Amino acid sequence: MLDNALKSDIQDAYRRVVEKLELTPRYGQRLMIAEIARTLGGIEQDGEGKRTNDNHVCVLEAGTGTGKTLAYLIAALPIAKAQGKRLIVSTATVALQEQVLNQDLPSLASHSGIAFRYALAKGRGRYVCVARLDQALEGSEPNPTLSLFEQSLQSNSSDFSLLATDMAEAYGKGEWEGDRDTWSASIDDSHWRQLTVDHRQCTGRRCGHFGACAFFRSRRDLEDADIIVANHDLVLADLALGGGAILPDPADCIFVFDEGHHLPDKALSHFAHRFAVHGCLRWLKTLKSSLTDLHQGLAAQPTIARLLAGLPELLHSLEPALGDVFSMGHQLAGRENGLSDEEASHQQRFEKGQVPEALREQAKQLLVMFATLSRSLESISDILRESLDPDKQTGLDRDQADTWLPLIALLHGRSLDAHALWQAFSEQDAANAPPSARWITLSRVAGEPEIEFSASPVSAAHTLAKHLWGRCHGAVVTSATLTALGRFERIQERAGLANRYRYQALPSPFDYANAILRVPKEATDPSDRDAHESAIVNFVVQLGNNEAVLVLFSSRAQLRAVEKALPAATKERVLAQDALPKRELLERHRAAVDDGNGSIIFGLASFAEGIDLPGDYLTHVVITRLPFAVPDDPVGATLAEWIESQGGNPFMRISVPDASIKLVQACGRLIRKESDRGVITLLDRRVITRRYGQALLDALPPFKREIMQ
Repeated sequence: MLDNALKSDIQDAYRRVVEKLELTPRYGQRLMIAEIARTLGGIEQDGEGKRTNDNHVCVLEAGTGTGKTLAYLIAALPIAKAQGKRLIVSTATVALQEQVLNQDLPSLASHSGIAFRYALAKGRGRYVCVARLDQALEGSEPNPTLSLFEQSLQSNSSDFSLLATDMAEAYGKGEWEGDRDTWSASIDDSHWRQLTVDHRQCTGRRCGHFGACAFFRSRRDLEDADIIVANHDLVLADLALGGGAILPDPADCIFVFDEGHHLPDKALSHFAHRFAVHGCLRWLKTLKSSLTDLHQGLAAQPTIARLLAGLPELLHSLEPALGDVFSMGHQLAGRENGLSDEEASHQQRFEKGQVPEALREQAKQLLVMFATLSRSLESISDILRESLDPDKQTGLDRDQADTWLPLIALLHGRSLDAHALWQAFSEQDAANAPPSARWITLSRVAGEPEIEFSASPVSAAHTLAKHLWGRCHGAVVTSATLTALGRFERIQERAGLANRYRYQALPSPFDYANAILRVPKEATDPSDRDAHESAIVNFVVQLGNNEAVLVLFSSRAQLRAVEKALPAATKERVLAQDALPKRELLERHRAAVDDGNGSIIFGLASFAEGIDLPGDYLTHVVITRLPFAVPDDPVGATLAEWIESQGGNPFMRISVPDASIKLVQACGRLIRKESDRGVITLLDRRVITRRYGQALLDALPPFKREIMQ
């Protein structure tokens, strides 16, 4: 139980913030603070500070207007400090991360009476490598050995030289912190790749520039921070490295996952594997032709000499094996002669994730080969790192080690990626467990045929349950949309959240009766595409000249078709997502409304979430069709097959709950403040003609309803 002193600290901090900022206390916000305090305050620890109970996670749906950022900060921070833990606030979008960092935390520090330090955590690849910057200033390539494999990525243009000079000057004067996101102008990807490194290429404390390193300087800031602001991708990357590599060890952290509904999809993407055959053949061929240079540079070290001597035979075996799997992939895709002139690409998914036995055997052979290559490159890399340490005698010159380590580390990473893919293709899925999705994609790269092998888990539940929820000291998962059809089962299933955790949907401060949900007579069944498009066109034409409208489409093709069919007078008021960058589109929309003119935004799924147009900037949301996702992507299709094989109904288990979440999000664009009001029009008649329709309507906020039967 939360002790009285800590409870009093939280209550006092909340009262101070409310008074100083003249906020209106919200019932849902107070409930959220209480739920978080009960969960985190109830975590039991042993003498070493390790968690001893498993009721350490709460899952809270808190709609727009709840004030959830203040709630979780003010509840979790005092408890984290009292328990000797760090608070990790993780978001899914840059916009929310910036809001937390630049608005919410400074406000809390100024008004709550709680003393704390905070810092932003970013991955190593967001920071300039001072060693590479120094090499660029010398007028040479960042590392001459890297050009053996990345000639297409390197650039010695005057633009790059000028960029490097400007960066070095700004960094040296302390006017720039060394991270890509705070540079004043956009940076070309090919330029940035020359100025940064990954964790394998970085030499850490052995680097001569360690004291001036932007990344490790930021790490030192993290060591002193009570609150670390991160994003879901960084948290997942840290977990993949074992935890504690970038962020503190999960056992020493309390996590808050804001926008938590994105976490399962982020995890799925993070643990997928891909392998392009010709891309690999190209770097293997270049490695083979460069072995002489490697011997000249590194063979003075006996172990490296022995490892290098074994590479020619291995490379000689790998090339034909990859040629064989390239041919088999085309055969399995029914494209023995490659793509036709009319085809840009072709995807072939393996039913239920089951790879044909012949391909599995080839995968096993490649797995062994890439395991051998990975071990050799890892051993060489380890010796090179040791050679950078003045206290270690390896028989290799430090300068040579410094020159070749980035290249060997790069190759080691590529080899490990290949090993992971072929392991996924060679292993059998566990019985009665969701399978991995496996597929191949045929395409052309620079006019040449390419085939990419891909594998992905269909569920991140086991990974998150084991490596995140099972290891962290405590966690809060929150979002405006965590329930599907009014229940938490879908997020539990996707994110591996246990039944024993605390779940609550918090009440909204908004009066949803200020909005009308309308299903008009014009609503049609989208299965009749022509009739549906015609209904949308007719409805948009009838919109008032001064209305501020967001029309949401589920198909880019339909958006374009409707826009094309509009009369000129209506088309003048339309701002289509395809035609303008998002920020400029929203600015033009606001300007039109400010001038007293109507404006109609045509948007796709990305406009159904994260768009904030309060008050008069949005008074009408038109949803053209129920947001069902067709499980035609390899991961979704494989999961649907598995559910069917278990006697389930994938449409009711996946499609309807997911559509419910998306429909709530789309409707949520209208009411952003307590004074907002307007109309939501749904032009999909299935919501009143199909069995699932009532469940979708029941899961929506209590809008006034005008449904034409």
